[in-house]
Amino acid sequence: MSQPISYVTSPALNVHALKASCANCSLHQLCLPMGLDDADINRLDQIIGRRRRVLRDESLYRMDDPFRNLYAIRFGHFKTYQINPSGEQQITGFQMAGELLGMDAISADRHHCDAVALEDSEVCEIPFPRLEELFSHIPTLLHHFHRIMSQEITREQNVMLLLGNMRAEQRFAVFLVNLSSRYAARGYSPTSFQLRMSREDIGNYLGLTIESISRLLSRFKKQGWLKVDKREVQLLDPVMLKALAAGTESCSPM
Repeated sequence: MSQPISYVTSPALNVHALKASCANCSLHQLCLPMGLDDADINRLDQIIGRRRRVLRDESLYRMDDPFRNLYAIRFGHFKTYQINPSGEQQITGFQMAGELLGMDAISADRHHCDAVALEDSEVCEIPFPRLEELFSHIPTLLHHFHRIMSQEITREQNVMLLLGNMRAEQRFAVFLVNLSSRYAARGYSPTSFQLRMSREDIGNYLGLTIESISRLLSRFKKQGWLKVDKREVQLLDPVMLKALAAGTESCSPM
C-alpha cells in the first residue's frame, strides 16, 4: 500500500519548511480543520508548531510526561499503551494518519500512556494552549474538537465491550472491519491493506495470545474470508466479516 504522504527528503530544512500546512494537507478533512473555511484553516496554520519525524519504535511521548501539545498524525502508524500493575504492557489503541494523539493528558496535564511509532512516521505539533485560544474565535473548530473527543470516548467503550463480552473470532473480525473502514475513509482500499502492527501487538490489544491470532488467521483463510501474505491482508468476504463482527454469524470452534 502506498504511503499517505510523501516523505520529506531533506534532513536540513529551515523552520518555514518545517511548518505544516493544513490547507495543503490531503488529510485535512479527517483532522482538526474538517469543516473549516479557508480563512479559519489559515488561522489554525498559524499555531501549528512544526512537523516532527518519529522513527520506528521511537516514543512520541511517555507516561507522566507533561502535556504541551496535541499531535496530528501526518503519515505513519502508532500504538498507545499503559503498563499494568504487574509490569506488563497493555496496548490501548492503534492510530493512523489523520488522527490525534495526546488527548489523554488534557484533564491532568500529564500523559497517561506511552505513544510509540510502529513505522517511520510524522506528526504535526499543535500547542494546546494556543489551540484553546482559537476555540473562542472559531466555534466550528471547538465543535469538531468535541466531536473528536466523543469519538475517543466511544472507542474506549468499544474496547471494553470487545475485551469483556466477545468471542475470540468476533474480536478479531471487529478489529479487521475497523481497520477496513478507517483505510476507506482515507481513500485507500477497504479490502486490501497491510497490518502495521505485529501479531503479538494485535493479540495484546484484543486480549488474546499470539497463538490464538495465528489460529484465527488460519481459520479465516480456510473459510475463504481473507487472504494473508506476511502482513498483507486481503478481505475476500467483507460481508461475512461484518456479520461476524456484529455477532450475527459465527464460525466453528477452534
